[in-house]
Amino acid sequence: MTNAFTDWLTQLPRQTLGHWPTPLVLLPRLSAELGGPRIWLKRDDCSGLATGGNKTRKLEYLLGAALAQGTDTIVTYGAVQSNHARQTAAACASVGLQCHLILSQRVDWPYPAYNSQGNVFLDSLLGAHVHQCEVADTEMTRTKLLAQLEDQGARVYEIPAGGSAPLGALGYANCVLELAQQTEQLGIQPKTVLHASASCGTQTGLVYASERLQCDWQVLGINVYHPDPATLVARITSLLEKIGETYPDQALAKIPDIHVNHAYMGSAYGQPTEAGLQAIRWVAGLEGVLFDPVYSGKALAALIDQIDLGNFSHTDDVILIHTGGVASLAAYVDAFK
Repeated sequence: MTNAFTDWLTQLPRQTLGHWPTPLVLLPRLSAELGGPRIWLKRDDCSGLATGGNKTRKLEYLLGAALAQGTDTIVTYGAVQSNHARQTAAACASVGLQCHLILSQRVDWPYPAYNSQGNVFLDSLLGAHVHQCEVADTEMTRTKLLAQLEDQGARVYEIPAGGSAPLGALGYANCVLELAQQTEQLGIQPKTVLHASASCGTQTGLVYASERLQCDWQVLGINVYHPDPATLVARITSLLEKIGETYPDQALAKIPDIHVNHAYMGSAYGQPTEAGLQAIRWVAGLEGVLFDPVYSGKALAALIDQIDLGNFSHTDDVILIHTGGVASLAAYVDAFK
């Protein structure tokens, strides 16, 4: 698939970090058990970078820009068990950049494993400098760290939480290109592409490129972060507008409707739901695929429930994007007891 849009994407500075394209595979046993459409899993958990995940796509463009500017140090942000932080640490290690992670105590999970296992353990193993703080102290920690790095003569490039900047979101334009080619090769016409949505970059990129390529599917984000789903819609809209402002020749003619489902978030971000835990257990034993309780597991639970409700009876095929996160399973071991 080659056109002016894909040509433009290939011309942007990009540091290859992942294994592309990620597989699009059928989950035959789950599909049969549910008796609805065929369920296809886009395996972005297989993207690379220390157990993979969706942030790898974003980091390719963000680190591409950072390296083009002569950066030697990356600073980024997230919760203690941030998948984005772990992938950033791995990306920096692979290209020789110093990495600083400011991780806030955003999740009230009262078990010791949360602060020592999973992603936070891998962050240190990958050589990142980890700075944990309370949420209220994030800006103070950032200011102090940036001043220290400036005194050291570091050339710093900041990456927002989740890599969810206009440039980072373009990583998921590449995912849409892959899906368009893979669905054509498989001879399927899915009506929905479903995924966990939090920092907005993934859904922004999916919506943006689906509109540019006129894909015949709806992008449905399962809100796992925002107490008010209207915030998620507003941030995606803002990112789409900023892409148009940054790249006027590539702007959307209009901002499309943003589709979000808020019913599966549970009590708060980072808090497992019983439906999510049940879905993780079930599909692990049924398909041999692992999901996490913060992001992908909640999206999986949403898909299962929506099929049970008959809301996908209009289509033969549905795609679930596995955004990764399995590294955090060790941090949530107490939830499965």
